[in-house]
Amino acid sequence: LALDQDPIEIIRTEERLRTNCKPEALIVKRMNFAGLRGALDEIGWSEGADVILADLGCSSMQFDNPARGFSFKHDGPLDMRMNPQRGLSARELLRKLSATKLQSILEENADESRSSLIAEAIAGTDHATTRSLSTAIRAVLPYRLNDDERDSAVRRVFQALRIAVNEEFTALESFLRQLPHCLKPGGRVAILTFHSGEDRRVKHLFRDGLRTGIFSAVNDEVIRPTFQENRDNPRASPAKLRWARKSLKVDLP
Repeated sequence: LALDQDPIEIIRTEERLRTNCKPEALIVKRMNFAGLRGALDEIGWSEGADVILADLGCSSMQFDNPARGFSFKHDGPLDMRMNPQRGLSARELLRKLSATKLQSILEENADESRSSLIAEAIAGTDHATTRSLSTAIRAVLPYRLNDDERDSAVRRVFQALRIAVNEEFTALESFLRQLPHCLKPGGRVAILTFHSGEDRRVKHLFRDGLRTGIFSAVNDEVIRPTFQENRDNPRASPAKLRWARKSLKVDLP
């Protein structure tokens, strides 16, 4: 069972997956993983899955497509929606945000140290393109910053807005709440995160689940990309992998 909410990338992904398996071995649904429990029931897997793998990152195809508006490196419409058919675009959200609310988003979603300065400058403003927004962010940054530091600041703002636009933390929290009910006894789950806020939520669930007996084992240390993996794919550098195994006997509320 494969889930993806992106109506554009899911088509290419399904084509690729089906080249490696029999037709009856793969079920693909276009939906957010926050609806996993319902999807399992719908296909008759009410007892849960043996293995669950959740990749919380954006894909390179999304970042590299200027029309999606995820990256400031390519000029395009300021959108950022995983599902362009739902919700507010980044442009629409930014127009509605107060400086106080945007500052909170920048701090929670990107650990941005200059959140107040940036929020005061861009909250409530209208930017049709990614280049327009990145230019406005750079304009308020201190002159002493070098190009790499400026790029990092812009990247954090874009990340924070993307997480807010797609309500990524809300979806993750919903997924994590239902996760124990989606695994068979003895089943295993692995979650790949790319942001400290994601990793913190996963770590707390696994730690608390181990303490209460929901999980019989979790990884001792977070698993990170090797030097060679980072060399082959620099975008893998922030990735963290955590896993857990559900107890054979556990009573869930």
